[in-house]
Amino acid sequence: MNKPVMNKPAMNGSAATEPVAGGPAVPAGNEPVVSLDRVHVVHTARSGGLIRRDRVHALTDATVSVGRGEILGVVGESGCGKSTLAKVVVGLQPPSSGTVRFRGDDLWSLPAKARRESFGSAVAMVFQDASTALNPRLPIRRILRDPLDVHGRGTVRQREERVRELLGLVGLPGHVADALPGGLSGGQRQRVAVARALALEPDVIVADEPTSALDVSVRAQVLNLLVDLRARLGLGLVFISHDIQTVRYLADRIAVMYLGRVVEEGPAAEVAGAARHPYTRALFSAAPSLLGGSERIVLTGPVPSATHPPSGCPFRTRCWKATEECAAEFPAAGFPHAVQAGPDSRHSWHCIHPETPA
Repeated sequence: MNKPVMNKPAMNGSAATEPVAGGPAVPAGNEPVVSLDRVHVVHTARSGGLIRRDRVHALTDATVSVGRGEILGVVGESGCGKSTLAKVVVGLQPPSSGTVRFRGDDLWSLPAKARRESFGSAVAMVFQDASTALNPRLPIRRILRDPLDVHGRGTVRQREERVRELLGLVGLPGHVADALPGGLSGGQRQRVAVARALALEPDVIVADEPTSALDVSVRAQVLNLLVDLRARLGLGLVFISHDIQTVRYLADRIAVMYLGRVVEEGPAAEVAGAARHPYTRALFSAAPSLLGGSERIVLTGPVPSATHPPSGCPFRTRCWKATEECAAEFPAAGFPHAVQAGPDSRHSWHCIHPETPA
């Protein structure tokens, strides 16, 4: 028997155009929907001909989580492992080691059918470029119906009704259902991609650089749409970007990545305003307005390779505070003495010589 569509009240009209960050949302104190516990992802790549193979450390010892109603922002330089983290969270990339948990259960120990049906409908992804993520030969109606068809949700009539509901939810008029992706603007295509991600009523959406392919004039509209949907539906969101200003505006928590490692993680206000890891401070100094006009930090020294990462702290080759001790091992979070902002703070960092909050 087909599963019924769990209809929510239709939300027609355009999405909010005013910033709604910090608006109503489901409290983030519940059990995480997806959590990564010391996850490693190592790829094998050919180098120097057909014989030699290098190990690429795409993700190293990553521990993060996201639950309903909260936004986790992930920032870092290009090549730091953000997209690999996204693929692990959404189930597209199995870990080489470590554990990915879905509502407390080991995701990759679940039977394939259970993984496909329960996890596949609970976690969705919005890709970076909607022009390549949407089938150019299918009308929008078919694109939005695909997840419902694959998972056998509802009757044909219910699926058509859900398509109309999804278009209204992301602020698109009904006639868009008959259009092809090539006939829409970049912002409209990204709204369609968001609507497709919402089709099965997921608990968490992973958005990997969802606005980087858009014109500046429409980025704010898509960002406000995501924040508005979080407030309306209580969605959890993993928002991955190199744009730290956008992440600080959107996120409840921020995870800072460097060379495949999460080097600092915590509440957005604390990470942005009282960075403890030197790399976090350098990253945020590139946007002085966020830190009250702080001095720009220009990094020097060799940029490490993911195929041959340095021992100890991966940032030590560019860090102005590095000592021989930093080469010994990657420090545990808060090492040696974490000075918390308060008893309920979840702010952690991996640094032997952390910055002192102002």
